[in-house]
Amino acid sequence: MTLLKQFILVPYMKYGIAHISIIPMRSEASDKAEMVNQLLFGEHYKIIEKKAKWLKIRFAHDNYEGWICHKQYFQIDKAQYLSLSEDIQYYNYNLIDALTTDLGDIIPIGLGSTLPFYDGNHCLINGTRFQFEGAHKPKTKINKMDVVNTAYMYLHAPYLWGGRTPMGVDCSGLTQMAYRLNGISIPRDASQQVELGTTLSFIEEAEPGDLAFFDDAEGTIIHVGMILENNHILHASGKVRIDRIDQQGVFNKQLGEHTHKLRLIKQIF
Repeated sequence: MTLLKQFILVPYMKYGIAHISIIPMRSEASDKAEMVNQLLFGEHYKIIEKKAKWLKIRFAHDNYEGWICHKQYFQIDKAQYLSLSEDIQYYNYNLIDALTTDLGDIIPIGLGSTLPFYDGNHCLINGTRFQFEGAHKPKTKINKMDVVNTAYMYLHAPYLWGGRTPMGVDCSGLTQMAYRLNGISIPRDASQQVELGTTLSFIEEAEPGDLAFFDDAEGTIIHVGMILENNHILHASGKVRIDRIDQQGVFNKQLGEHTHKLRLIKQIF
């Protein structure tokens, strides 16, 4: 029996895990609703509400909430959920790779996918083993340049609202994943990330890996990017790109204008 054939929809469900490459999380219980986030393979969650064909979930990693289609649900029990939350997390650190089950099924996974209960050769979901030969373990001593180098792996990824992969990512998804893959958990949205860390007064004080936040005319934080060396910034705008940054904001050389108004810079650690 393959992994997908094991799927059974039960009357009441409490906990789940992403058993396929990507699961879209939507703002409402509808296929037409906007995608606000993505679950990547191996990420687990709690079900907090149920409608006819939709489940409202709370992502264990950052408590982000959204709706997923019941057809993409895969059940785990509370003990597994708690163990996954406490377990040292391993991640796929290749742009794209694949897992292979003992029965020969192949599951493609992207950068940042979680490898649940990984033992160095296999990860495990509900008794199904997936072979995987490469992994990334968060470091105990964090180096900012490691965070920057991880962010570079998303360079030229197309902008996708709610995206978290090199196949499509938004501004805060980029910064969250770059930090997460190096053992630091930060919230999902730019408006949440800005609440973290220490505020810097000038760009000259910033180091590569610090985060710059940008606002709109009403003062609402709408964009975030990662500071690089020599007054440059890596951010997702149309695609993940590198631009100049000054006290006014992001300067797009191709357009010959500032595209984002700088609000403040934060040192996360």
